[in-house]
Amino acid sequence: MGTAQQPRKADVLVIGSGAAGLSAALHLAPHRRVVVLSKGPVDEGSTRYAQGGISAVLDRQDSFDAHIDDTIDAGAGLCDADAVRRTVAAGPEAIQWLLNLGVPFTRESFEGRSRLHLTREGGHSARRVAHAADATGRAIEDALVRSTGDTASIDVLERHVAVDLITSRVDGVRRVVGAYVQDTATREVQTIMAPTVIMATGGASRVYLYSSNPDGATGDGIAMAWRAGCRVANMEFMQFHPTCLYHPQAKSFLISEAVRGEGGLLKLPDGERFMPRFDERGELAPRDIVARAVDHEMKRLGIDHVYLDISHKPADFIREHFPTIHERCLEYGFDMTREPLPVVPAAHYTCGGVVVNPFGQTDLPGLYAAGEVSCTGLHGANRMASNSLLECLVYARAAAEHILSQTDLPAPEALPVPAAWDESRVTESEEEVVVAHDWDELRRLMWDYVGIVRTRRRLQRAQRRIRILQEEIHEYYSHYRISPDLIELRNLGMVAEIIVQSALARRESRGLHYLLDYPERDPELDGTPTVLVPPSPAGQLAGRAAGGS
Repeated sequence: MGTAQQPRKADVLVIGSGAAGLSAALHLAPHRRVVVLSKGPVDEGSTRYAQGGISAVLDRQDSFDAHIDDTIDAGAGLCDADAVRRTVAAGPEAIQWLLNLGVPFTRESFEGRSRLHLTREGGHSARRVAHAADATGRAIEDALVRSTGDTASIDVLERHVAVDLITSRVDGVRRVVGAYVQDTATREVQTIMAPTVIMATGGASRVYLYSSNPDGATGDGIAMAWRAGCRVANMEFMQFHPTCLYHPQAKSFLISEAVRGEGGLLKLPDGERFMPRFDERGELAPRDIVARAVDHEMKRLGIDHVYLDISHKPADFIREHFPTIHERCLEYGFDMTREPLPVVPAAHYTCGGVVVNPFGQTDLPGLYAAGEVSCTGLHGANRMASNSLLECLVYARAAAEHILSQTDLPAPEALPVPAAWDESRVTESEEEVVVAHDWDELRRLMWDYVGIVRTRRRLQRAQRRIRILQEEIHEYYSHYRISPDLIELRNLGMVAEIIVQSALARRESRGLHYLLDYPERDPELDGTPTVLVPPSPAGQLAGRAAGGS
């Protein structure tokens, strides 16, 4: 039977409630009716856990050219130079917009006046990271949530999971017309109609066993866009953060790169520093280099972790600069003012994603993507620290402005009404253990075979096993009533397959993709992204809903 509810209608549907999603909604709100979907509580997502800050040229001793050069250098010859220039140039305005929203950035006194305190992180040649102590993401998300709540034309649906995009032909052109959405409380699948959809669903780092990301980072937007016929690019470049706290109860707790920016040193169990052996920048080398160095030392010595030590700094300095990290570490029995912290790498950021143009447009008319779900060309083969929040703000605004410039969009009421979600041929599952087992196996094989250092043999083995898992997931999806866990598993399986396919396509080592079979960078591949084209989207929703044509 189909859903009894009438479709909900909006001018713009925003899927995701992080920095990209909420900022896009706020830019649209004065002129459009916006519905925002949040998988969980509105403030729960990767943005909230971004500790370090947001990069922008705000100091007279810094320059746009320096920020551009640093970004391109970190991106290992794969950045889109135009995308880098646009994003960097928009940085100061993005910071001012956040200040206008009331984001409490940390300030300092300089020559008798107050100014933003800027820190430095890996890959940056200058201090250009604006931050709110060590909880910048939380401060930004709180301000966005507060502003969204005060805006009548934005309707936020918490605990609603997007299942799939709906497409149809309008005036002879296949375009997005909305999405099927599950209310996680009732498990009812609803239809939301909108002539424009912004995908702001974040990344896919939960495809790995160990991740710094919250549980919702399951690649939903990438998978949905792929099923709808959109290209994806550079999915082999999955960034591993070098320093997550090593403790059985410290789930996904990241030790900010700013700790190294303020003098933290990486050490072996005997107290020896090792980063200078790998890069002249030491602990401030880009993340791909630091993560590989940590991985190398752990494997060489057969140890479970290395140490990050900032205890040589004054205790008051540490507590002032890193109050959140200091407090959380105390909860786990570590006092970073007195002792080094045990750390390990963990999957952290998806540098590739859905291919978009400078306005955030995807290949599917009416569908935009902003934030970690997208591939703008900014990051190339490796994201430089604190460029991600900047990208969210810049591309969310660009997408909103482009949408507002469109004068020929169909009204939500004029869109062809799709078939209701069909659950007449499925039953309640009594085998949820299958979902849990496949979820665990998928994430373990990705960690073991598609991690920081790769070989083609391991990639091929992962590809074979993922295809079998995909068949099992599809069969389960076709026969049983869906759940949030099943929706996420389906998306993770698809994204895992895309990551492996992308990794096998790149026969070199570059940035975050390190392949022992081809350990050197191939200069002929400079500026050449890995772009995958999906199969025809026709029939993708067969058996559940007639969602497109």
